[in-house]
Amino acid sequence: MATQTRQLVDLLSAEGHNVHVVQTNSAYSPAWIKKIRGARAIFRLLPYFRKVWQLAGKVNVIHLMANSGWSWQLFSAPVIWIAWIRKTPLIVNYRGGEAPQYFSRSMPWIRPTMKRAVKIVVPSGYLEKVFGEYGFQCEVIPNIVNLERFMPNPAASYKTNSRFTLIVTRNLEPIYGLPTAIKALALAADHIPSIEVLIAGTGPEKERLKNLSKRLGVDDKVHFVGRLGPGEIEKFYQGADVMLNPTTVDNMPNSILEALASCVPVISTNIGGVPYMVEHNNTALLVPVNDEEEMARQILRLYKDDKLREKLIVNGLQEVAQYSWLSVKPLWLSAYNSVQHKLRIN
Repeated sequence: MATQTRQLVDLLSAEGHNVHVVQTNSAYSPAWIKKIRGARAIFRLLPYFRKVWQLAGKVNVIHLMANSGWSWQLFSAPVIWIAWIRKTPLIVNYRGGEAPQYFSRSMPWIRPTMKRAVKIVVPSGYLEKVFGEYGFQCEVIPNIVNLERFMPNPAASYKTNSRFTLIVTRNLEPIYGLPTAIKALALAADHIPSIEVLIAGTGPEKERLKNLSKRLGVDDKVHFVGRLGPGEIEKFYQGADVMLNPTTVDNMPNSILEALASCVPVISTNIGGVPYMVEHNNTALLVPVNDEEEMARQILRLYKDDKLREKLIVNGLQEVAQYSWLSVKPLWLSAYNSVQHKLRIN
C-alpha cells in the first residue's frame, strides 16, 4: 500500500495537481517517546489527527488509503469522521486482503463509519464482490505498475546460464506462505538440480524458514537477499526464470504485475483477488493454498515447456498494459471530480 501511495502522489504531482500527504508513521516528537510503548501511540496519533483536521478545511477531496484491522480502527475510521464533520468529500481506497474475515467480525462497527464516505474505491473485482455482499457499491480502479521501471531484460535469454532461478518478493511473515515455496523447491530439485530460490524481503520468519531449508536439504538452494530498494528490485525480476507468490491471504499483489511487466512467468496461489488479476494457463499458473506438490508440478511445467513459458510471457505483457498510468489516470481524475460537493454515499 505504501508503494502505491508514493507512486500515485508522484504521478499526480507531476501532472500539476496539488497533493498533500499525511503519513501515519511520522517521526516521533520528542524522539525519546518511541521507547515508551503506551505513550508512543498517543504521540503518533494526535499529530496525525491534527494534520488531517487542518487539511480537511483546505482540500477539495481526501483520498484515504485504508486497510483492515487495527489500521482501519486507528488510522482510517477517525479520518472519515473528521472529513464528515468538516464537510470534505472523502474517498475510501480500501486495500485490505483480509477484508472478508475482518468484515465478518466487525461490520456492525464498520458500517456507520463507511457510510460517511462519499465513494469507495477498490483495486480489484475481488474486493468489489466482498463489499457488495454487505450492500456497498464500489468503483474498481486497479493498481498502477510503472512500465518504465519494470520491463523485460533485453539481454536475457532463457536457459543461457547454469541456474534455474525462482524468486519470491514477499516479507517473511506467516501469511505469505514461504514454507510452501521452499517445500515446492525441494520437490522440484529432484528433477532440476540447478534450481534455486531467491527470497527478497524481511520479517520474523527468517530463522524458521532457514531451519526448514536445512531439514529439507536445500539450504544451499535457498537464498535470503533481504529488502531490495528501487533500482535493485527491477534487476531482481530481470534475473529470474519464475516468480512464486505462495501467499495465503492477498488482494491485488503488485509483485505479480511487476513480474508480468518484466516478462517473468508467475506461479501463484489462487487466493483472494489473484484470480481476478490473472487467468490460469493464460497469463499465470495458479495453485491451491499450501499445496507444495502442485506448485512443484507447475515449476516443472515451466522448466520443460518453452511454448507454455512464451505464451505466459506474451499474454502477461498484454494484460499488464491496463495497469499503466496512462490507463489508470483517467479513472482517478474522474473519481475525484465526481465526489466534489458531495457528502456521503447512497
